[in-house]
Amino acid sequence: MRNRSMFVGLDVHKETIDVSVADGERQGEVRHYGVIASDLEPLDKVVRALRAPNRTLHFVYEAGPCGFGIYRHLTGRGEDCVVVSPSMIPKRSGDRVKTDRRDSQMLARLHRAGELRAIYVPDDTDEAMRDLVRAREDAVVVATQAKYRLKAFLLRQGRRYPGREGWTLPYRRWLTDVRFPSAPQHIALQEYRDAIAETEQRIDRLTEQLRQLALTWRWAPVVAALQALRGVSFLTAVALVAELGDLTRFGHPRELMAYLGLVPSEHSSGPSVRRGAITKAGNPHVRRLLAESAWAYQGVPRIGRRHAYRQEALPKIVCDIAWKAQLRLTTRFRRLVARGKAKPKVATAIARELSGFVWAIAREVSPTPQ
Repeated sequence: MRNRSMFVGLDVHKETIDVSVADGERQGEVRHYGVIASDLEPLDKVVRALRAPNRTLHFVYEAGPCGFGIYRHLTGRGEDCVVVSPSMIPKRSGDRVKTDRRDSQMLARLHRAGELRAIYVPDDTDEAMRDLVRAREDAVVVATQAKYRLKAFLLRQGRRYPGREGWTLPYRRWLTDVRFPSAPQHIALQEYRDAIAETEQRIDRLTEQLRQLALTWRWAPVVAALQALRGVSFLTAVALVAELGDLTRFGHPRELMAYLGLVPSEHSSGPSVRRGAITKAGNPHVRRLLAESAWAYQGVPRIGRRHAYRQEALPKIVCDIAWKAQLRLTTRFRRLVARGKAKPKVATAIARELSGFVWAIAREVSPTPQ
């Protein structure tokens, strides 16, 4: 008796999961199986009900706020399961009806047709490090917002710092000398300052935890190697690795550039070729980190004391790639600016090429065996 396949589409939500199944035959029926609670026990009952001696189950669901718990649960029990990106799912232009039932049926149908591409799912440890990195990013955002609120308060009261603005030590000392005619305003100022101090302490705590945990992380060699690149500090390197995971899954640097949305959009027809702004598809965290690092290539190529210290224990091939990146990217930055390109656009172009050097270094360093 030949083995048959059944494709199971799961539309996962906080409270419920809509389940639809499609027989392995291309023209086979796609039917709605039912709605279950979004717990693993009801899902196991569905698996047991659908399993048969001559049947292979293929599960699929969209990535979303519910995470990868279902994927890890099913694959841990030997089932075939993939997670797909919602933005990469083909959709009919004229389809204006969207329900959970139809979504699950669409997933089962497209998975059977081979139209869905699975995304990379990090393991538990990698995802935990990514959560810590994003927690620090959130703390930085909260700190920035708290500083904006304090400056807005001072501006409303007509208090302007006479020196160069910025959260320097002289600026903080000036804040202690600010005087108001009423007590409520002094209380408000102190509360704003305390809020800033609390967020900065939170950032320091999270940064220290990242430094400690990164030492025992399996990707620690890759994190250290990426710091050979100009503009890539420890925090940038650990965030890049936490967000991207295994970079060797990209067969060519262009795949990584496209994944990060750093390639130009295009709308061409016949002899007409029109290219526009970058697609901004993929991971926005990594795209922002690379764009920030790209600004470091404005100057001349050189290796400073701190940069040389980071490269001391690294393989020669990694240092050679980093130096090649400096020579190429600093020259390209200078030439593009000389051609009249706006510096933000130049930084985006440099970020695209920098991602290629990140890919090259990651392929030269192996993670620590677990």
